[in-house]
Amino acid sequence: MFHPWRALRLTILALLLGCLLLLALAEPAMASVHTYHEQPGQTTYRSRQSLRDQNEVAWQATVFKRYGEGRLEGVYLRLVGFPGQGLVDRQGDLSVQTGTATQWAAAPSLDSQTQTLPENVAQYDIDPILSHIQRPGPLTLVVPLANGTVARLVVAPYIVEEWLDVYSFKDGAEAAA
Repeated sequence: MFHPWRALRLTILALLLGCLLLLALAEPAMASVHTYHEQPGQTTYRSRQSLRDQNEVAWQATVFKRYGEGRLEGVYLRLVGFPGQGLVDRQGDLSVQTGTATQWAAAPSLDSQTQTLPENVAQYDIDPILSHIQRPGPLTLVVPLANGTVARLVVAPYIVEEWLDVYSFKDGAEAAA
């Protein structure tokens, strides 16, 4: 004798198993890391993400690594605050903290192609910091502001993983050396 409930249960079970199979075989999500060949002999690797501070103010965080003529020019973090709300103290060091007692300071630093930045933008040399991070975990960026306060930005582990990916990229000329 045919039971409609049994057929429905079997159909639902088959759908669930199919979904689980799709999830198990799915490719991992592609990171938003981009490569730019800005001019002959110059390559830049970049990750750009949006972060929010403790006051829910949006910031843009861009980590980039630039090579010129096969030579590493640097690894930088550029933070862009919302105009009028995130006026950065560009002379102060960025503090980078983990969930443990580990803490680093990143000095303000401009790359060779940047002469000046608007008052809501700061850029830091983060090569020394990324060299110490072994695996992705959450970070807190403590950004000094012009009014004497700070903005605290929480960086999720998947973003830190992108930053480590950018940090690990080698230029063709450097990789061959």
